[in-house]
Amino acid sequence: MANVVLNPASIGSVKLKNRIIRSATHDGLADEKGAPAPKLISKYVNLAKNDVGCIITGYAAVSANGMSPYPRMLRADSDELIADYKKLTDAVHEYGTPIIFQLAHCGRQTSSKAIGMQKVAPTAKRHLFYPDKAKRLNEKEIYDIIYDFLHAAKRAEKAGFDGVQLHCGHGYLLHDFLSPYGNQRTDKWGATLENRCRIVCEIIKKIKTETSLPVWIKFSATDNRRGGMTIEDSIQAAKLFEESGCDCIEVSCGTVEDGMNTMRSRLMPMEAVFKYKEPCASFPKALSRIALAGANLVNPLIKQPTPLENFNVDSADKIKAAVSIPIIVVGGIHRLSDMENIITSGRADFVSMCRPFICEPNLVRKFKDGTQTEAKCVMCNYCGLVIEKESTKCLMGKIK
Repeated sequence: MANVVLNPASIGSVKLKNRIIRSATHDGLADEKGAPAPKLISKYVNLAKNDVGCIITGYAAVSANGMSPYPRMLRADSDELIADYKKLTDAVHEYGTPIIFQLAHCGRQTSSKAIGMQKVAPTAKRHLFYPDKAKRLNEKEIYDIIYDFLHAAKRAEKAGFDGVQLHCGHGYLLHDFLSPYGNQRTDKWGATLENRCRIVCEIIKKIKTETSLPVWIKFSATDNRRGGMTIEDSIQAAKLFEESGCDCIEVSCGTVEDGMNTMRSRLMPMEAVFKYKEPCASFPKALSRIALAGANLVNPLIKQPTPLENFNVDSADKIKAAVSIPIIVVGGIHRLSDMENIITSGRADFVSMCRPFICEPNLVRKFKDGTQTEAKCVMCNYCGLVIEKESTKCLMGKIK
């Protein structure tokens, strides 16, 4: 029944083992210079051995002022890293698995203290969770960032990656340019949808002109911010991306400011909040116990985004109808039967997952062997908070 999902497929020149993709996940396993540490290479090799269709790396910063506040983020801003990344791509390619390098700039969704310099953004707008002020980018600085993405893509090509993915979602810099919430400029980089898309389109064109790599995009089709991204804007943006040379779009949603919109769960992961999320993580033990008990009492009353599963499929369907390039959909997709339905109904061409592969890196192998038809991940979202202090791992049932 699931041949359409588990059989080989292609996205342009990229030949995938199947239609199940490991979506970009911050693993927190870079070394001190931002290169993939041996543990990260082993993690990706394990995914490749177990027949994941394609791997998209965790986000890699294209410039120093685009770093994440999370520890051990990958970097793509130095030629010295090429040899280290070549070890990664060679190791994954041994198992016939393509690997795409995700390039990102965190913009105002970081901390100036964490990155050691003032953060930047299209507009000097404060972030709900990282409220230190960002510097508004001038035109020269915008072009510098465009070239930072280009140079990072050139390094990706030399390192043997099969393509690059631009992270244009989840509240990071490129998303903030696309969104009228984050971009309140009145110059050629804002004000209209076409202007807001200009930086992304310029990056695509330059990479396509100066490298032979495919360019994929991940973006948030919608979010919960007033005046933020709407599906109507995203459909038009997708058309502009395709016209600029984009080869594939992965459809997600939300931002960090949206709370649990991007990674949904039935309840807020309160135990993880109090263990890993500041300022709660620094509470004295006695206060933490009392506060956690109170938080758990009110937790069932906190409204969570719905639906819990397959929550970007409608957006992917609408975007797919407007463009001719392949569409990947991510977000609460855990069942093989759902993947089959999504693809055979033409609502998306590929599916991608993050949390299920944290829980079960051998999930695709289980699907192929017929020993399992859905992921064991219960979407508790503990893994989404541990990254603030440690490397990514499944913590269900392990926090006390």
